[in-house]
Amino acid sequence: MRYAETGFNLEIDLSRGNIERVETDPRDTELHLGGLGTNAKILWDRVPPEVEPFSPDNLLIFSTGLLCGTPAIGANRTIVTTYSPQTLLLAYSMMGGFWAPELKYAGYDKVIFRGKSPNLVYLWINGDKVEIRDASHLHGKGPLETAELIKDELNEPKVQVAAIGLAGENRAYYASIEHGRSSASRLGVGAIMGDKRLKAIAVRGTKDINIARPAEFMELCNQVLEYIKFRQENPIKGVPPILASLGSPQEMTLRDEEWHTTSFSWGHARRRRKDFWTKEREEKWTRIQDKAVLRLLSCYNCPNKCGATISYPALGSPRYMMKCYSKLTYVMASMSDDLEFGFKIAGQAQEYGLDGYTTPQVMAFAVELYENGILTDKDMPGFPPRSPNGSDEERFFWLLDKIVRREGIGDVLANGVYWAARQIGKGAEAYDHNTTKKHEQMVIKLGMLNPIYYLMYGTGEKVNITQIEGQIPQAPFPSQELREEFVRDWIQVPTGKEERFKQFIMEWGDEGKVFPYYPPADLICDLVEWQEMMHYIDDATGVCAGLSSFPLKPAYHIHNYPAFISAATSIDIDEDGLWEIAKRNRTLLRAINVRRGLRGKDDEPPADHWRRRFPEYEAKLKDEYYKFRGWNSDGIPTKETLNGLSLDYVGKDLEERGILGDGKAEGALKTSTGEGSEK
Repeated sequence: MRYAETGFNLEIDLSRGNIERVETDPRDTELHLGGLGTNAKILWDRVPPEVEPFSPDNLLIFSTGLLCGTPAIGANRTIVTTYSPQTLLLAYSMMGGFWAPELKYAGYDKVIFRGKSPNLVYLWINGDKVEIRDASHLHGKGPLETAELIKDELNEPKVQVAAIGLAGENRAYYASIEHGRSSASRLGVGAIMGDKRLKAIAVRGTKDINIARPAEFMELCNQVLEYIKFRQENPIKGVPPILASLGSPQEMTLRDEEWHTTSFSWGHARRRRKDFWTKEREEKWTRIQDKAVLRLLSCYNCPNKCGATISYPALGSPRYMMKCYSKLTYVMASMSDDLEFGFKIAGQAQEYGLDGYTTPQVMAFAVELYENGILTDKDMPGFPPRSPNGSDEERFFWLLDKIVRREGIGDVLANGVYWAARQIGKGAEAYDHNTTKKHEQMVIKLGMLNPIYYLMYGTGEKVNITQIEGQIPQAPFPSQELREEFVRDWIQVPTGKEERFKQFIMEWGDEGKVFPYYPPADLICDLVEWQEMMHYIDDATGVCAGLSSFPLKPAYHIHNYPAFISAATSIDIDEDGLWEIAKRNRTLLRAINVRRGLRGKDDEPPADHWRRRFPEYEAKLKDEYYKFRGWNSDGIPTKETLNGLSLDYVGKDLEERGILGDGKAEGALKTSTGEGSEK
């Protein structure tokens, strides 16, 4: 008997209209757990590096995490994995909500799509009955409207639907996949879904999930629930309100936006609005938010209400769900001060199915080119003038419509900043200053280099900073008393690291103990690894990062995770064993990207990410981190490292391709240059 997982995947060939139920290998679960880990193994095994993102041979994988559908609190994440049209590297994007647990209850751990349908279709999974249905009547519909139409059509009000909007159908490189209360937004997974002519996946399931040791497992769940309650009643002191609690950033309950609005730079990451947040603005925004938020929402089996239904008659938009940072991204990127504008355009963009982080940056990039004469009225006929209040609100709406329809300049901008800059030419490349590995980063431009974030930004396989950090405060505590209180019950620190990590917190901010040269490089590597490993565990188990890797002092940590996994699956695992699985998954993702041409030169944050940079020190840091991870000087996992993680087959493949071995290969695959991308 398989525990926690179903042991079966659905394989859908959209070209042939073929549907298969395939039993999976339990050994893969032991090695990679599930979710992102087993997704990566499938991509490595089945998609050669020469395959372009828009090829029929590219796979699009919708996966549950190992613990999804069990009573584990917050285990509800869907992990969507494919090759990104924007970066040409591996893309993985997560969404919460109810879709993944429903797929488990239907009897499947993953749905794997290959090929391309000749016509627009949707997949209907109703337990053992699975069918590909015509979706021509859904063409151009928004994801939320699509979900409602499918529910009516199937007469199944409890069906869970993941769908794309017009942006996905038109293969905008930053198109999202939307699901009622969440979305898989980053790296263009919605564009791949649109390229395969797959409008939606509807799923309904009523089967049970087996737990190996249910009484033990429920006791662990109760402990997590109690801890969440404790943290809700005892927020962390000495940090901004956004960082004081558990859950995905509590944007829908938060009124104090000083940290978000004044800490980052906006308008395509060029301007920091240090004096933006005032008492008057806080009062005005509170009134707007109170009118817009109809009710707060949770994902499946989670007590935290991180999202909200937005309904505001003046917006002219239907009800939609919002969570996290998208409340602010359009407002601040357009240099607006009107939160109502933010609710309106975010709702419209969501119904088009676009990433709420990348989209406003691309639009601000276009404005920047226009203001500097690189784009002109000839390129953008009808482009509105700047609004009387000095914002670009009307321009953003204009650009939004052009992008999702790929009309005029929108056809170029729909490819994202990196590709658009090179297609536009005329010096536009100089304004591509906020991408890493061809992907838009968070609009964070700060003064001093943060060495921990430098490594996470530069070397992370997620290729964007969104939810790859956590666990470490973002600034020193302002007093000795707060430092002592923070470390007093800091139980989440890995075994053997307690003394050094707590010493770091206690000394950080003292004279001579400040960034960028503090802490020492070996401790920086330890801190980066801890944050990375916890995210890789979450992404394999399907537990929301908002309860684990993302916030300070989370409910799930390296000490209780092994007990959860063992009780759920019967796999005997301890802290060291779980750490090794996380390292294996992290290394496999690295190898996948290396096989597609990624090299050490690509591991760099945007050039002006911090005002003060330290090239020699940064190079030393990166070199130290490569050694720490068991990679060579070009960021490639060594054969010894791969063999030690039971990834011998990966090392053999890299050797046969000349990537490992004599060091002569430069990894100059077509995809590494970016010239081979199908547009």
